[in-house]
Amino acid sequence: MTTIADVRERSAQLTPPAAGDAARTIRNIRRLIWLYLALLIFEGALRKWLVPQFAAPLLIVRDPVALLIYALALRARVFPFNTYVISLTIIAILSWAAGIIVLSPFVPIKTVLLITAYGVRSDFLHLPLIFIIPAVLDLEDVKRIGWWTIVGMIPMGILMALQFNASPESFINRAAGVGEGMQLSAGGGKIRPPGPFSFISGAVYYLSAVAAFMLHAVLTKLPYRTWLLATAGGALLIGMGVSGSRSTVLAVGVVVASLALILLVRPALAGKLGRYILLAALVLWLISYLPVFREGLGILSDRFAEGAESSDSSMVNGLVMRTLGDFTEGLQVLTRTPLGGFGLGVGTNGGANFLVGHAEFLLAENEWSRVLLESGPILGFAFLFWRCAITFRIGRLALRQLTYGNTLPLFLFSAGFFALLEGPFGQPTSLGFAVIFGALSLAARNPEHDEAEPEEEDEPEEKGPRRIGRRSVYAERLHDSGFHRSHGSSDR
Repeated sequence: MTTIADVRERSAQLTPPAAGDAARTIRNIRRLIWLYLALLIFEGALRKWLVPQFAAPLLIVRDPVALLIYALALRARVFPFNTYVISLTIIAILSWAAGIIVLSPFVPIKTVLLITAYGVRSDFLHLPLIFIIPAVLDLEDVKRIGWWTIVGMIPMGILMALQFNASPESFINRAAGVGEGMQLSAGGGKIRPPGPFSFISGAVYYLSAVAAFMLHAVLTKLPYRTWLLATAGGALLIGMGVSGSRSTVLAVGVVVASLALILLVRPALAGKLGRYILLAALVLWLISYLPVFREGLGILSDRFAEGAESSDSSMVNGLVMRTLGDFTEGLQVLTRTPLGGFGLGVGTNGGANFLVGHAEFLLAENEWSRVLLESGPILGFAFLFWRCAITFRIGRLALRQLTYGNTLPLFLFSAGFFALLEGPFGQPTSLGFAVIFGALSLAARNPEHDEAEPEEEDEPEEKGPRRIGRRSVYAERLHDSGFHRSHGSSDR
């Protein structure tokens, strides 16, 4: 059965690279992944503050990095020719061809190629990274990323508080580009502070990632200093309080809610939470005296109340209905969607810029609606089904890891599954976080646990050949075509 870790065996036709060369290539891929992560966090700062005149080209600043990763992955033979990547490639080619056919009678061919190419870039280009990253990173690498993410929350929280306190017209609150408007308003003359990101959506994803890594650190008693967890936790609470964003509360809330499932499956972990609950209560009590936190909390409460009034339901029901509406709205556009759609890329801001000269939502702001309107009911549903399938697969593997006590994949999955399912891929930050959350959820796994039954957990493993450099166990399985571990099925 072809699964996530399944690779076409071509060793009979191709000469395998030398061990030293493969190790160097793997190290270079790892460096590029760290560069991808850094650009994901700081590309907004470049677009807003450092080089705003290059805001438009910086939208695709991570694309060359992704392409270079693919080239090196092919060289190191860790590029995943699995069912997911092959089917994604087929959908991409057909969607691109359909977009060209649909747009050609109405738009100059050069513009057609630019629009559809941007559509391919937005929907498909970065998604194979979900499988390449776990081929070269392992659980320890993910923990290292988590440590830096937690540390980064401290300046992030300070920056968000400063942005909230500043006027909407101040330099610290400028939008990306030169003279391209302002940040979203939270009410009361305040903006929704995005931190270093271009817009608040980046801060939403980052704060949920911090929550995931911190909860894992607490449950597994990682050797982090208590002052670091307390300070980063306080910064997380401040960031949520001043965010003015209900999505931020929902995203972090989903991660915290996954803790209940974890404790249900692994109740023994509950004993590790005691002193950290007290520490969290103390930190919350201290920051409640900060004027900026109290003001932000008041504005956030008003936004929840307004949302509940507008939907004639409770705050919780309002959030649930808003989330479900993102899925059901897509089905309602089918009555006005032609078979071939309106053209791949037309619904993205970048595609609109090529078509009408400025960024806007020409088709729909909702992601599922955009995909169906762009590609039509057949190819659109095929791509949405692909996103559902990979989300389900990663979630299933994360739950399996939980049965062995590995909580990190589930925490990361809970932080990122909405981005995979309905995140707006036309927005580069959302696309980047969807890819990273999916990839790190897989990289944080112990692949042996995906195959072995729980009762076989204590059985000794057959020793394999020496690993190359810093290559993960997952990468070893992609390469060792002549070696087979005795773990049963190949369901990875």
